Amino acid sequence: MAEEVVLDLEELRQLQNIAKRPRVLHLISSEICNLEKLRESASVSSAKPEVEPAVPVPVSSSVKPVSPSVNYVTLGTFSWDQDSEKVKVYISLEGVDEDKVEAEFKPMSLDVKIHGVQGKNYRCAIPKLHKEIVPEKCKVLVKPKRIVVTMFKSSRGNWMDIHYKEDKIKPSLEKEKDPMAGIMDMMKNMYEGGNEEMKTTIAKAWTDARSGKAGDSLKGL
Repeated sequence: MAEEVVLDLEELRQLQNIAKRPRVLHLISSEICNLEKLRESASVSSAKPEVEPAVPVPVSSSVKPVSPSVNYVTLGTFSWDQDSEKVKVYISLEGVDEDKVEAEFKPMSLDVKIHGVQGKNYRCAIPKLHKEIVPEKCKVLVKPKRIVVTMFKSSRGNWMDIHYKEDKIKPSLEKEKDPMAGIMDMMKNMYEGGNEEMKTTIAKAWTDARSGKAGDSLKGL
């Protein structure tokens, strides 16, 4: 199309040179102006770069697939024994694949998970052991009819139980240092709850105890 416009312009200019009547000259000049505008617009449009169509950018989803929760059958019954260095836990369960046993040892806890035993998952856990163990030395052995968990004690000695139990009797250090401290506490309680005669007797015994005559004074109580 641009070439056709150029040829038309050349021919119109030739006609403009030979034309003599004003009306004809005016028509030719008007047409030349129109063709020049057309040529300019054509050149501008051809100079514009081609715009590539926008490619949609894939948007990543922020929702992560949720792994299904695993259900476990709790193994609350097991046996155990010990020596001065280690504790062994025996879990009775047949058909266990060693590769499907997970054991987590911590200084004061044990957690054993067994997967895929006849379509079920089992778990044996002791949230708080009687005393500390050495996790890196502990191990699990799978046998045909049971699982043996070996835990090495942090310090040698016998455990009273495999589960943690707080000592109910905590002797005072002051009482261990002073054998008379227990007797003094008893006398104080008796004094606070006794009658006048009892208070007088205890006061005398208390004074004698401090002066080293506790044996004779306590005979009257």
